[in-house]
Amino acid sequence: VQLVESGGGLVQPGGSLRLSCAASGFTFSSYHMSWHRQAPGKERELVAGITRLSGRTNYADSVEGRFTISRDNAKSTVYLQMNSLKPEDTAVYYCSAGAQYNYWGQGTQVTVSS
Repeated sequence: VQLVESGGGLVQPGGSLRLSCAASGFTFSSYHMSWHRQAPGKERELVAGITRLSGRTNYADSVEGRFTISRDNAKSTVYLQMNSLKPEDTAVYYCSAGAQYNYWGQGTQVTVSS
């Protein structure tokens, strides 16, 4: 099983980034997928999730209306579109597979700063 995140970087407040998480080694379409983040000195938190079949989504209150999670089962990839980024969004972002967060990627750094 492998989850590889990409797309992180440095962006100014108000900017946008699109994170990708490429999955392999398991039947991607059968798994709930989610994005989490961990800021320095803080616990890891759930940012967004998407169900395996209906594609129903859920978001943390802090990102609702700014972030969008989506998936492409044909490409075994889950995305996180992040708009109107704020300095408090700075964190390492991780994708996870499974409703019990069975598998994790290595993370990608997102820094929002002027």
